[in-house]
Amino acid sequence: MSCNHHSRMSASPWGRQGGCAHWRPFEVAAIVLGFFIFWPIGLALLFLKLWGKSFGYQGDLFSFAAEQGAKVKEAFGEVSREAASGGWAGPSFMRSTGNVAFDEWREGELARLEEERRKLAEAERDFAEHIAELRRARDREEFESFMRARKGGAPQ
Repeated sequence: MSCNHHSRMSASPWGRQGGCAHWRPFEVAAIVLGFFIFWPIGLALLFLKLWGKSFGYQGDLFSFAAEQGAKVKEAFGEVSREAASGGWAGPSFMRSTGNVAFDEWREGELARLEEERRKLAEAERDFAEHIAELRRARDREEFESFMRARKGGAPQ
C-alpha cells in the first residue's frame, strides 16, 4: 500500500479515506513502552495517534499533543482574562447586578432558602433515626418471640 496521497486516496482499515498513517519509529517505541510500563498509557498514546489522524493531522504524535495542549491552554487563558477583566465573575447568583436593593433582596432570599435546606436536612436526619429505631424495636420483638418459641414458651 502506497502512502502517496497525490496519486490516489487509499482506504484505511476502518473504511475511511485518507491514506496511510505516518508512524514514526519513536511513536511506535513510545506506544510499546507505554504498554510495557502501564497498559493504559500505551492505550492512551495509541488513541491519541488515531485521534490525530481522524483530524487529518499529518504530524507526529507529540506535536499533535502539544498543539492540542496549546489550544486547551489558550481556552483557559481566555477564561482567566475574562475573570481578571470582570467579564465573568462566577455563577449568576453570585454576581452583582449593580442594583443594591435587588442584590440585598437576593442575598436575603438565598439565606432564607439555605435555612430551609438546613431544616429539611435536619428533618430527613431525624426521620432516618426514627425509622432506624422502629426497625431496632421490630427486630428486638422478633428476636424475643423467637427466643420464647425456642425455649418452649407459647408461640404467638
